Amino acid sequence: MRLRFNWRKILLCTVDVIIGGYLIVAVTAFNKPDESALKCSRMNIYIQDEATNGFITTAEVKKRLKDSKLEPMGKPLSAVNAREIEQMLEQSAFVKKAECSKTMDGTVNISVTQRMPVVRIKSLNGEDYYVDDKDCVMPNSRYTSDLIIATGCISRSFATRYVSPLARTINESDFWRNQIVQINILPDHSVELVPRVGDHIVNIGALPMYRDTETRHKAIQEYVDSQLERLRKFYVYGLSKAGWNKYSYIDLQFCNQIICKKR
Repeated sequence: MRLRFNWRKILLCTVDVIIGGYLIVAVTAFNKPDESALKCSRMNIYIQDEATNGFITTAEVKKRLKDSKLEPMGKPLSAVNAREIEQMLEQSAFVKKAECSKTMDGTVNISVTQRMPVVRIKSLNGEDYYVDDKDCVMPNSRYTSDLIIATGCISRSFATRYVSPLARTINESDFWRNQIVQINILPDHSVELVPRVGDHIVNIGALPMYRDTETRHKAIQEYVDSQLERLRKFYVYGLSKAGWNKYSYIDLQFCNQIICKKR
């Protein structure tokens, strides 16, 4: 059986498709505003957690744009390089991610996501810096938020591998985040906690040590949660009756017993 093609119909359909495609492109090009004729008349800057994280402010973003000669106000939209603005802002040690977009009404929108510090390190060797929620070091700044401060024998490696997950575990609890104001690392790596309420120091022992990051984080979280639960019960059934200032030192590092030193 021989197939017969109606070449005339096929040709007409092909022409229709070409014409249709041309009309779509022509209409789109006709309706698209010319960026070279539009100027930036408005700039919106949004900084995530600006009220609680004071590392990056709107004023500082504007200054960085001006210093880098990337200030978009008054420029044609075609001259505003959104990717270049993002890359410039992401060079900051305090910026996790920056996004820049332009709209056809002459607006440039800039969104900045800050890195989230979890603890401030003030070690015996004189170093003063922050560690963020990704276990990365952040430089010192004018930041004054109510973060836990970690002092004592802390190297940068110990800060990122152990102090950071310890602080994150404390911060996950509203009660302990408000109760613990300081972490102190002793020479044997045992951990002392300084509470906001009660004139005493709590020793929770040394954190579990593992080479594998995931295993280490899980072990530290489980260990700290267990020790804080022991401390909570001691608060409820012990200090609430004996008095918050009866003991100067509470030692939890030994299993099945709590050793207290009277004031």
